[in-house]
Amino acid sequence: MIEIEIVADSDKDLLEQIRENIGGTITSNWSECILEINNEYATGKMRFIPFDWGVNLLDFDITLHKEFIFKIQAVPEYNPLRFLYPSVGNIKHRFGVEKTEHKVEQFQSLIFTNKTSGYNYLHFPKNEPLEINLIEIVRKKFLKKRTTNVSTLNKKLHEVFVDTDHDYRFANYGTMNLKMADLIKRLKKVKGKGMLRILKVEAKVYEILSVHIQQHNRLLEGVPLPTSLIKSELKTVRKFGNSIVKNPAKEYTLEKLSTESGLTQAKLQDGFRFLYNRTVTEYIRHIRLESARDLLKNTDLNVSQIVYSIGFSSRSYFSKIFKEKYDISPNEFKKKALVVS
Repeated sequence: MIEIEIVADSDKDLLEQIRENIGGTITSNWSECILEINNEYATGKMRFIPFDWGVNLLDFDITLHKEFIFKIQAVPEYNPLRFLYPSVGNIKHRFGVEKTEHKVEQFQSLIFTNKTSGYNYLHFPKNEPLEINLIEIVRKKFLKKRTTNVSTLNKKLHEVFVDTDHDYRFANYGTMNLKMADLIKRLKKVKGKGMLRILKVEAKVYEILSVHIQQHNRLLEGVPLPTSLIKSELKTVRKFGNSIVKNPAKEYTLEKLSTESGLTQAKLQDGFRFLYNRTVTEYIRHIRLESARDLLKNTDLNVSQIVYSIGFSSRSYFSKIFKEKYDISPNEFKKKALVVS
């Protein structure tokens, strides 16, 4: 096992200190810094992007060939509140004052920060692919943002956000969240160059951050994982949820989905309610309406063509539920979209 002590006043400095210890090359394009490594210590990359108001992204897509512990000191100048999520692999975390490590499983979130001069220990396994998303909030900067209103947070997170003198230690080990994995997947697919790309990435980062906060709220409210499903079954539900997004026009029924997935209808309903906060039928309708809205906005198809292309059989029914959801009729939405374009 190799332990690396890191005393950094920014994540850019953190990348440099990692490079000094395990090698690699750092490249920078606009504000995006990437450390690429391909040696006996590791294969893969780490990426750092700073945004305005003290929000940073640090993500890992790497396989470490040695077992590593990063011992990161919380210095007065740089002690952010961190939101961590492994979409592939797992790591362990502990504070320097603790002896016991806490395992952060795949799809499990961790929110943590330490007292000034304290240490965060991140324990990375050997020869296991890791994809880790880490969002950081430098609280003094973030609280100066005009649109920041931390008073709307639950009491526990509010105390952590306003602790700009770093007097408190905090860790919250969340439950499994597959929605976060989907958001991170989309984050990795962001294309473009320069400022446009960075703006798109920043928007996704804030979306992921909001899911971290929502999950923390749900945890405090006592919303548990559905006891009827195990982790592998929730992954199956997510797989079929993604299939519906890719092909909304297919004829779906609860009975067919149950047969194809190998899950009972009750388990499917529990899984969809947990992952998407909707029943199976509500989710299918939601995806079809979202698809219809995109087609109305971005294609020359008329309403009737769109209705049948996304799996609805009745134009009147489609128009009724579209207006209920978006407070505008499909025809009116199409006209507005044409004016804007």
